[in-house]
Amino acid sequence: MNKEKAVVVFSGGQDSTTCLFWALKKYKEVIAVSFDYGQKHILELECAKTICSEHDVEFHVLDLHLLNQLAPNSLTRKDMKVDKSAPKDSVPNSFVDGRNLLFLTFVAVFAKQRGISNIITGVSQSDFSGYPDCRDVFIKSLNVTLNLAMGYDFVIETPLMWINKAETWKMAYDLGVLDVVKNQTLTCYNGIKGNGCGDCPSCKLRKKGYLEFKEKYLVQKK
Repeated sequence: MNKEKAVVVFSGGQDSTTCLFWALKKYKEVIAVSFDYGQKHILELECAKTICSEHDVEFHVLDLHLLNQLAPNSLTRKDMKVDKSAPKDSVPNSFVDGRNLLFLTFVAVFAKQRGISNIITGVSQSDFSGYPDCRDVFIKSLNVTLNLAMGYDFVIETPLMWINKAETWKMAYDLGVLDVVKNQTLTCYNGIKGNGCGDCPSCKLRKKGYLEFKEKYLVQKK
């Protein structure tokens, strides 16, 4: 079991890109794994590939189109508009049932075949859209389940779990990759790189966090 290597669940978005560079500081070797699950914002995979290519990170894309068949949602279905806010009694229709469960399970299988135990994901409970699979209790539970299922000591790391979007921008700044995260990532549900469409929930959360980061950390330094 090689504890000097890690696998990052990598979408090419703000959070996973920040985690990728966090991992590059911590581990000697990092592998990035993305998923094609029929997402409308498929350009994120091109962003992920480009970032990895420019920073000499081994990159893989796994096919998970089955998820689109199982769980209709606004991120994969062209006939569904993304909820601008979460309904009172349920999660937004941008929530993809089983996505993080399957992503982490497939990445765990991938990692074990390479003798790697450390898995990094950019989920956060502090500043999220109400998705149940972003919670710390889910990650801890899945970590135990994966260890039992495969007889292997995985460690799922979540560098962003207890920090908000402004603090995530600050982490990118501290890692020296603020420009990469700001300009080369894709967080927008409508598939627009960088600042995005400015209207979908993901773009609004990203922009709000960036403005808070600028005011709290950059303005104070001047």
